[in-house]
Amino acid sequence: MTQSCGPVSGTNGGGCGVGLTPEQRRILLEHGTEYPGSSALNDEKRAGIYACAGCGRELFSSATKYESGSGWPSFFAPLENGVGTTQDVSHGMVRTEVHCAGCHGHLGHVFPDGPPPTGLRYCMNGLALDFRPAEGEKA
Repeated sequence: MTQSCGPVSGTNGGGCGVGLTPEQRRILLEHGTEYPGSSALNDEKRAGIYACAGCGRELFSSATKYESGSGWPSFFAPLENGVGTTQDVSHGMVRTEVHCAGCHGHLGHVFPDGPPPTGLRYCMNGLALDFRPAEGEKA
């Protein structure tokens, strides 16, 4: 279920993200990044939906997930109205940050080096995502 709560703020997301681990809170609320290769979602092969761990909004379909070799779960397209983007000029570089369109929690970045048909690589922090297996898939 998607929770509509506006931009995340405060120490627990102002109602969004209640129940997040400290590391999830650091990523979603403080624009953190998990270590490459650390997410169990890198190896997730089942059909399903990847939702925001902060508010539950559906973000990506497993049909758009691919192995980018980056060390983070990667997708070539988001679900419609799932994510938003902003320019990120931190760390001495210019990148496009990806955030949840529902709660504005930080998810990762998008790069123009992905596969067809979009040519985009949505490089996401696995801890910012909640995988929901499709009906008929083992939980």
